Amino acid sequence: MATHAVIMAGGAGTRFWPASRAKTPKQLLPLGADPVETLLAATVRRLAPLIPAEHVTIATGAALVDATARVLPAVPRAQLLAEPVPRNTAPCIGWATATILRRDPEALIAVLPSDHYIPDEAGFLRVVGRALEGAKAGYMTTVGIVPTRPETGYGYIEVGGPLGSSPDLLQVARFVEKPNRERAEEFLRGGKHVWNAGMFFFEGRVMMRAIEAHMPELYRGLMLIEAAAGAGPSDEAKALAEVFPTLPSVSIDNGVMEKAKGLAVVKGDFGWNDVGSWESAWELAPKDAHGNALPEGAIAVDARGNYVCDRTSGTTGTRKRVMALVGVEDLVVVETDDAVLVIPRSRAQDVRAVVEELKKRGDTGHL
Repeated sequence: MATHAVIMAGGAGTRFWPASRAKTPKQLLPLGADPVETLLAATVRRLAPLIPAEHVTIATGAALVDATARVLPAVPRAQLLAEPVPRNTAPCIGWATATILRRDPEALIAVLPSDHYIPDEAGFLRVVGRALEGAKAGYMTTVGIVPTRPETGYGYIEVGGPLGSSPDLLQVARFVEKPNRERAEEFLRGGKHVWNAGMFFFEGRVMMRAIEAHMPELYRGLMLIEAAAGAGPSDEAKALAEVFPTLPSVSIDNGVMEKAKGLAVVKGDFGWNDVGSWESAWELAPKDAHGNALPEGAIAVDARGNYVCDRTSGTTGTRKRVMALVGVEDLVVVETDDAVLVIPRSRAQDVRAVVEELKKRGDTGHL
């Protein structure tokens, strides 16, 4: 039974504007501790000891295929699945699973997001290995992150008792939507809830049976694409263009996992960070003695807690401008060739408002 990975890499990453754009979204940016390696490249590299690049499938958008291929030269281009339109994670995972099963009917599959930062890679691989063991035993398995704070921005998983003989494989009691602050504090104190990190492990055939049972409309659409694939690449492309946009736009959590029985979860504690905003990027970046995360050559005078990101085209060569901060605290400053963002770190999530305003103006050139 060979193990395959599906990396979901079709997100827009609007909270990282102006560095993140429609053609260079979050996963194609170096937003972790490494100033060069993109989040997507790090995801594939991290998995390599368990799943080599030739068994990695990337699910991305049609407009991102070329950029994704440049970031991942070791992944065969035939394994870059181009979704004609975004349709959420259930169609993404369903289509990728069906495609892998076409090549390997016995496939064991790990589904992972492309835009997370994980510093303890050895610990991550141990947890993934245990989750894959759960999948081999027939369970659709997920990884739950041990919470470190009463987070209201994540969904949670309530954990039950052990499954089988492994103490690491635990029953999923239920999935819980993003809680308010009071409930999140209760979850943290109670110790029975973990963060839902969007990682899933399963036998391909088990997932397809679950989609058929719980999302029959999606299953029928996937089977139409599969039938066309049997007739040849051009027929498959035509069916994909016609059928995929009609598939229900539902997350795998809501469409399948919350309805399925006998799910397993493995707890993970490996420094996971979903890199959700420029605040997260500041947390991960190397800093000076005053908490400033600055590019080479920048100047900070009486400045503290600032994050400066230089994404101009001259970043790798001689800079024409010197970036300087004087007497300011806790700011995010991001410069690209055609835009500058200045925002308090505490309001980093509000970058989305800029993107929405650009959309209202019809300014597609800056999106």
